[in-house]
Amino acid sequence: MHIDLRQLRHLLALAEHRSFVAAAGSVRLSQSAFSRSIQALEHSVGCQLVDRASKDLTPTRQGLVVLEHARRLVSGAHQLSNEIRQFNDLETGELRFGHAPASGLVTRAVAGFVGRYPKARVCVQTAELGKHLLADKLEFFVADSRGFDGDSAFQVLRLKPRAWQFFVRHGHPLAEQARITQEDLKAWPLAISAGEPSLVELGATIECAEGLQALVAGSDAIGVSHDGGGLVRLQVSGVEVPEARYAIVSRARQRLSPLAEAMVGEILLVDQAEDGASLERMAV
Repeated sequence: MHIDLRQLRHLLALAEHRSFVAAAGSVRLSQSAFSRSIQALEHSVGCQLVDRASKDLTPTRQGLVVLEHARRLVSGAHQLSNEIRQFNDLETGELRFGHAPASGLVTRAVAGFVGRYPKARVCVQTAELGKHLLADKLEFFVADSRGFDGDSAFQVLRLKPRAWQFFVRHGHPLAEQARITQEDLKAWPLAISAGEPSLVELGATIECAEGLQALVAGSDAIGVSHDGGGLVRLQVSGVEVPEARYAIVSRARQRLSPLAEAMVGEILLVDQAEDGASLERMAV
């Protein structure tokens, strides 16, 4: 049996778009050439892979099996090419990783990384990190380890715990108040970074995937972050907020590429250089 990676990529495109026209366009082929590619793959494996009679081109049972292997083979081929290129010249290649919106230490780590590897292409994802990692779209991510601890699919390398604090803009009615209570907080919108499990119980009214600092600076909302970036830090009493327990999460039993290892090294350097309990030096 001869399996062509290009044909497997076409099958993956068809499974994603569920349309020969849209899938052909996504891989920059004419519809007729794309259809011939799918037919050639079906001939190679000796069975029909999609149900052409169904409106959404549902994969057949054999098609589901081929798709499962296709994802691994195509991803593996990309990783192999990328790693060989990195070994030949570590300054080139592509690194794909993710981080939670509030994990500001990654920003400083990336700054150090691009200084050492200015030619490397860095792609950063901030949403659906676990899903993208398991789909081999990321090599690792930095996020709160809750939800990944104890899961055999992941390898978890813990970083220092980081405390949360409350911040408001200059001129906010609470900015000059010496002591803030939980009742005072309830009078104003509360904004947090999205996807932070340690902040769920605060009952926030706003969740930001990005731009939390700008939102707080331009409104009366109270922001919860590791650092206000020039905003006014509130002295709040009577409110218990669990620390963020960030970790570097990767696939279990899967080796990182040289560039990924270099980025992990930068993250660990930043983590060790910073005091996890110090709020003034952490970014939003």
